[in-house]
Amino acid sequence: MIVSECVVKKRTKLKRRFWIRPSLRNRNKYRGSDLIKELILDDADNINLEYRSDVGFTNFFRMTSSDFEDLLNMIGPKITKNDTKFRQAIPASERQAVTLRFLATGDSYHSLMYTFKISKQVISRTVPDVCEALIHSLRDYVKMPQNERDWEIIAREFQDKWNFPHCVGAMDGKHITLQAPLNSGSDFF
Repeated sequence: MIVSECVVKKRTKLKRRFWIRPSLRNRNKYRGSDLIKELILDDADNINLEYRSDVGFTNFFRMTSSDFEDLLNMIGPKITKNDTKFRQAIPASERQAVTLRFLATGDSYHSLMYTFKISKQVISRTVPDVCEALIHSLRDYVKMPQNERDWEIIAREFQDKWNFPHCVGAMDGKHITLQAPLNSGSDFF
C-alpha cells in the first residue's frame, strides 16, 4: 500500500511554474530592436563631435550600422521565423544582433539573455542558425585555402613577416582564455 502511493506520487507531473521567465515577460517594453535603434540614434546625435559618429553602435556590435544593415539584407530571409498563435517571432535584426554580440564579445548565453530579453534556450538555437546563414551568405566574400599547399603558403608568410612559425591565421579584437602548459615559465600570458 505504501509502495503504491510512492509510485503514484512519482508519476504525477510537476506543474510548470511559468511559461516564460518573469524577467523576460516584459520583452515588448524593451526589445533588442529598441537597443539597436537607441545606439543608432545616440551615434546620430554625435555626428558633429570630433570623434567618429558610429562609436556606440560599432563598439557594441564591432561593425558600423550600415554594415549591419547590409548583412541583414543578405541573411535576413534565411533567419526570419514566422509568428505563431502563441507568440510573436523574434525579428531577424534581433537574431542577428544577438549572434554578432556573442561573436564579438564571447558573452555567455546567460548574459545575452538579460541584455536582449531572450531566453538562453532560444539564444542557443539562434546563434548556430545565424552563423550558418552567415557562412552560406559570405562564402563568396571570404576565401578559404582549398588545399594543403595554400595553407603552407599562409604559414610561410606568417613565418617570414612576423617570425611566427606554424601559424595559419590570426584573430583581432578577441580576448580568449588560454591554459598555459605546465613548466612553461613566462612564455604564456
